Amino acid sequence: MTEGMGARENPEESSLDNNSGNTDSAKERAVSSPHRDLENAQPSPSREGPRKKLCGYLNKLGAKGPVKAWKSRWFFYDENKCHLLYYRTAQDVNPLGSIDLSSAGFDCKVEASEGVFEIRTPNKVFILKAINRQAMMYWLQQLQMKRWAFCNTRPRLPVDSMTAGALPAAGPLLGDTIPTEGDEFLPPVKTPTDVVGLKAASLPAPQLPAALQNISLKHPWTELQNTIYNICGSRQLLGNGRSISSLEECLQHPGTPEEEQEIEGEAECPGTISSCCTLWPLCKPGITKWLSKAKWLNSGFPAFVEGLARERSSHEKVAVLQQQVLALTEEVKSQKELVKLLHKALEAAQQEKRASSTYLTAAEDQDRLELVRHKVRQIVELSHRVEALETEKKELEQGLALRDSRLEELQRHVQLLMDKNQAKQQVILKLTEQVVLDLSDEEQEAHAVPTETLYKQQEEMEHLKDDLDAYRTQNQFLNSEIHQVTKLWRSVAEKEKVLLMKCARLQACTCQAQTKYLLLLRKLQEGSPGLASGDAEVVRSLIQEALQWDATEEVEEALQLNPISEYDDYGFLTIPEYEVEDWKLLAKIQALEIRSNNLLSHVVAEKPLLERWAGMTELSPSAELKGLIRCGIPMEHRPRVWKWIVSQHLCHRQPANHYKKLLHQCEATDHPASRQIELDLSRTLTNNRHFASPTSQLIPKLRRVLLAFSWQNPAIGYCQGLNRLAAIALLVLEEEESAFWCLVHIVENLMPADYYSNTLIASQVDQRVFKDFLSEKLPRLMAHFEQHRIDVSLITFNWFLVAFVDSLISDILLPIWDAFLYEGTKVIFRYALAIFKYNEEAILRIHDSMELYQYLRFFTRMIGDGRKLMSIAFNDMNPFPMKVLRNRRTMHRAQLEAELSELERIKAQYVKEQAEHVGWRLDGTVSEEEEET
Repeated sequence: MTEGMGARENPEESSLDNNSGNTDSAKERAVSSPHRDLENAQPSPSREGPRKKLCGYLNKLGAKGPVKAWKSRWFFYDENKCHLLYYRTAQDVNPLGSIDLSSAGFDCKVEASEGVFEIRTPNKVFILKAINRQAMMYWLQQLQMKRWAFCNTRPRLPVDSMTAGALPAAGPLLGDTIPTEGDEFLPPVKTPTDVVGLKAASLPAPQLPAALQNISLKHPWTELQNTIYNICGSRQLLGNGRSISSLEECLQHPGTPEEEQEIEGEAECPGTISSCCTLWPLCKPGITKWLSKAKWLNSGFPAFVEGLARERSSHEKVAVLQQQVLALTEEVKSQKELVKLLHKALEAAQQEKRASSTYLTAAEDQDRLELVRHKVRQIVELSHRVEALETEKKELEQGLALRDSRLEELQRHVQLLMDKNQAKQQVILKLTEQVVLDLSDEEQEAHAVPTETLYKQQEEMEHLKDDLDAYRTQNQFLNSEIHQVTKLWRSVAEKEKVLLMKCARLQACTCQAQTKYLLLLRKLQEGSPGLASGDAEVVRSLIQEALQWDATEEVEEALQLNPISEYDDYGFLTIPEYEVEDWKLLAKIQALEIRSNNLLSHVVAEKPLLERWAGMTELSPSAELKGLIRCGIPMEHRPRVWKWIVSQHLCHRQPANHYKKLLHQCEATDHPASRQIELDLSRTLTNNRHFASPTSQLIPKLRRVLLAFSWQNPAIGYCQGLNRLAAIALLVLEEEESAFWCLVHIVENLMPADYYSNTLIASQVDQRVFKDFLSEKLPRLMAHFEQHRIDVSLITFNWFLVAFVDSLISDILLPIWDAFLYEGTKVIFRYALAIFKYNEEAILRIHDSMELYQYLRFFTRMIGDGRKLMSIAFNDMNPFPMKVLRNRRTMHRAQLEAELSELERIKAQYVKEQAEHVGWRLDGTVSEEEEET
């Protein structure tokens, strides 16, 4: 029967505050028992000296139920778990609950009663009350120290050399001892030994007015265990023949450590287990436990022992015994009430057991069916009773509401009467004062009024001083709390930084391993003709598996387990859908390399650049700004910087509402180039989701920008390639008008004249200039091209026309555009040379013309390190003066115009000769006809 009750009570025990744990475990009882902790806290002959335990009685405000009341609880701090355990008394063996202090905060409010403070955990707020303000401040200060000691003794994370090198030099890591000098906002509070510590454990528990008020009805199982444990301890102590006087002698003359060890050894023997073990299976304390119980009996009633030790008169002994009788009577009353509650629970369990036994012993199904029907009828009756009770409850609530309203009305009436009475009293006082003033002399009047006023001012001064002291104490404590929590937060932030860096390094290593794996597959694919049919099929299946994209693997978190997303920040496909399988494989290899480089360079390079860009609130042309733009503008700052660059060059050419006027002109009149614009809209950035569909949001904006530019510059109108330039401007700037002026800046300011004309003469000139630079900067590569008769302009012409759009991925393209918009077309020459330099060795290893052309078609997809390409462009290609570029453009333009003039002359001569030849043939044909006629 008792075991059944225990089984039913287990769900309630599992609901202890902050998971206090299962009390049925003997091991956990040994850990959580305050007796064992108090015994360990006794002075020992070791060199370290006694360890100071934090324990004592506090009042805890009940958190559940309609009526909240203060309950006295014994609190004990567990240093192993950083938990604050609480019991009903100091002699209990099982805790009623615990408070997790590792992530808790502390607060005390001036408006609250004296000694009241709060412990705020993430799940609950505990309101406790000390006996006075000094005890409250001592508890708060000690809890702060315990929390900091626990958080500061956690094991330190291992940090490798590479990660430690990337961390800032200042700032301790988690586990390091942070100096506490200067953080003592609150001076140390003197220990109130009478209410805190081991001496408080020997005092009786504070008595409350109601006998049942201090009993925890929420945990009856724990209360019963503690009660039986105490009873068993008392009987064992008395059964061993120890009297109160012998106990007093034992306490006055404690044994040596050797004797205590002998007692503990005897307690471990199975033959010394008390007979109370047969009464309760869970109560198995040894002689050491009974010795601690004897200490409790002696310390629980200090008046008894001290009365016998100091005063030997029979009268005083009788007084002490009477006090003991009163205390025991109150304890018996509370235990009786607890037993009544347990009896009710036992009766209900027995009724259920009898009904179940009757059902199981029924011989036939008909009997069992009758029992079930009987239970159903009982359930229906109970349901009717519940409905009746609900109705009665509603009626009572209505009556209560009426009474409350009546009470409020009476209270208002009473308040009105009190106000009237107070007003009358004030009038009486005024009249009395007036009479006194009239009857008294001038000297008495002069002395009476200041005296009364002085008393009031003194009272106000006293109240203000008390409030000032309270606020000063609260401010000191809160400053200490904030300072300590800030240090804990910094430690956690350092730990998080280390973990983020480790995660980034692991992701980079994963990307590098995948890159090597894909390169190996590509080499196997190239050598597949020499492989067996089965091996070739395995290679093809592995390549297909590597190229497949599973969109469900994408994780929307700051740290993604999947290193590559399907689209980048600007909507470009990370791995474009090429028809050639080899190109798909190269695209994925390039994406993995870029991801790996970005992860490795985030802390070392990108984070300092972000901090420098964040500090540049106002932009102005300077060498520092030029260097920052060459390194690439962060995504969040790029729109602002691009708009500033365009406005610097077009501030005098941006009249108000000019773009809207051009749009009205487009709506009124169709431009001749509108048909070609419509055809090119579907061909613009097909690998970007913002332009992939005719219904995309940016398609109408792109159409309006191109039509407005065709009216803005009638000499050019529209040229294939402008659609890609405008599309990139829209992706970054998002606003139509800003993208329009960016396109105007590129075509009319950055690019030379006639770059997008019908003849594209300026574009052809740049190709000849580029070949000159290629011969100077990379002579081996140019000689290799000439040897195999490779015309690089077939590859590079489109690079210059659209500024590498559709040739480089966005992670490399947009930093090039940053420098291109700020410095001009010189940047295109630099990066074009850098691309060939980046792949120079791979190109020199190819000695077949067709293979060379095939490689040059996709060799930009082999570029994975954007920072290396930037270093080649702006360091290895130096010097690159703009004056040389202008001179060579002028020279090659003159040569090209001469060649075109010569070509036009030859063409005109040819046309003239053809016309004369046709006329001669016509004349000869007429003469023959005339001869025939």
